Amino acid sequence: MSADFWAGYISGAAGILIGNPLDIIKVRLQAGGSPSATNTPSSHASPFSSAGALIRGSTAPILGYGALNALLFVTYNRTSDLLNTNEPGAIGGLATWVVSTPTELVKCRAQMSFSPTASSSWGITKQIVRTEGIRGLYFGGVVTALRDSIGYGFYFWSYELSTRYMMAKMTDEKARIDSTTAQEAAKVLLCGGLAGVVTWASIFPLDVIKTRVQTQVLKPAAERAPLLGNAAQGEVVEKRRLGAIEVAKNAYRSEGPKVFFRGLAVCSIRAFIVNAAQWAVYEWIMRELDPARKARTDENIPP
Repeated sequence: MSADFWAGYISGAAGILIGNPLDIIKVRLQAGGSPSATNTPSSHASPFSSAGALIRGSTAPILGYGALNALLFVTYNRTSDLLNTNEPGAIGGLATWVVSTPTELVKCRAQMSFSPTASSSWGITKQIVRTEGIRGLYFGGVVTALRDSIGYGFYFWSYELSTRYMMAKMTDEKARIDSTTAQEAAKVLLCGGLAGVVTWASIFPLDVIKTRVQTQVLKPAAERAPLLGNAAQGEVVEKRRLGAIEVAKNAYRSEGPKVFFRGLAVCSIRAFIVNAAQWAVYEWIMRELDPARKARTDENIPP
């Protein structure tokens, strides 16, 4: 396996462990609830009564996002060698669709559950496959693919842009002499955090729609069936799940435009922390596993 594969895998898993508690709050804010219930970050943080609750739904993302991040960085790095535009990020995001859709689906449903026994990622996966087949794991795949291609396009563009800007500030000889490993680390943390915030700000309405699409759960057939004689002849009993456009229309009609930005503050805080750490881990592993990259970095940092 290449260095960028392992760097992407490990950094993706690390990001999930760091950001999962805030991600749970974000998903619950986006999914909404009954109109009478309070829908604030503090109200959704209150069920965290144990350490296990803080990592609820993280099993699927740790496994899935490790693979997703590895696929993302490998695709981005390979296509960057061929294309000198912002397209590699979008292509990398689109390539992750096959992993991100089932991972997001299982994660969101696990995070919406307040019961530890019902929030097992493996249990949710088995239930979906048993009732809907493999196809059920890809429910909401179109909006997820759209979100990922746009989001990761902005992700790599903003990281590269901010990195080039900070490097330009250090072009003079004095700045290069004064540069230290700690300053290089601070640069990566800042640029990575800003890239995360820019990315989520650009796709947040799409993420709200995706969350609401994927958290729709049909009850088992036995629970959906009406009592004998209560259903009119020819009445369709099974309730279908709504598509992304229908979900967006219903959300706007019932809650207004603000619904598409609910949870953005929590998400922005999480995005900065997670992506700062993720890029730091990625750059460190790449520096250790890729001799050429390490040599280039050492040229700019005095001993």
